[in-house]
Amino acid sequence: MRTYRIADAARLLGVSDDTVRRWVEAGILPTVGSTPAEIPGDALARRAVELSADTPDPTDVLSSARNRFVGLVTRLQVDGVMAQVDIQAGPHRVVSLMSAEAARDLGLEVGSLAVAVVKATTVIVETPRA
Repeated sequence: MRTYRIADAARLLGVSDDTVRRWVEAGILPTVGSTPAEIPGDALARRAVELSADTPDPTDVLSSARNRFVGLVTRLQVDGVMAQVDIQAGPHRVVSLMSAEAARDLGLEVGSLAVAVVKATTVIVETPRA
């Protein structure tokens, strides 16, 4: 079983090292080893799923898309007929290109709450070399 140091676990979950330490102390995340303590990968994965459910989706729609990233608009660049919208959803940055008209109709501005919905036929999965 792969294990992760506290700093790595924090980075993967998008929280501070102190938050991970508090979760360990509260028994929310188990550890293995003594010094330095490491978090089992399966426990970290369960916590990641739990945290993803904590961000409510502000839309009230049914959708076949399962990849929904709730976040904040961090950048909006409108140039002529096109717009680039950057959304920060936890540790994920999602960039969308859309018409300037669509961006205006959605009322997008920096700081807006938004949901990036991704429906793709190709998803590439990579892992680090062992």
